Amino acid sequence: MFMGEFQHNLDAKGRIIVPAKFRDGLGEKFVLTRGLDQCLFAYPLEEWKVLESKLKQLPLTKKDARKFTRFFLSGATECEVDKQGRISIPQSLRAYANLTKACTIIGVSNRIEIWDEATWQAYVSESEESFAEIAENLMDFDL
Repeated sequence: MFMGEFQHNLDAKGRIIVPAKFRDGLGEKFVLTRGLDQCLFAYPLEEWKVLESKLKQLPLTKKDARKFTRFFLSGATECEVDKQGRISIPQSLRAYANLTKACTIIGVSNRIEIWDEATWQAYVSESEESFAEIAENLMDFDL
């Protein structure tokens, strides 16, 4: 399970350090793709296979299912951590998540997310204001 929050900078070549705490869970190779809320999602290969299987079950006849699957899978790329603990993020994914320098990497259960630091801070501020309401709405899920 991934959890925690870390700050790292993207270098001039589009590389970022993956926190040591997350490296073992991600494995030697993992999948990086466009996420929701203008961040990137990174999944260990086993989790990716589960997600991919679920995406295959979406009805091809539903326009939203096709759009989501195309968007999600077309941005996906396999990553490997180098000897310095870094990954190279493709330009298209950096542009999607507005990653330029300061980034926040968070653990979210079965995946990690990579955010532009300013975007993450804005998201946290906005979410803090409605956290109690969100929690109340999720009480049906026995949290």
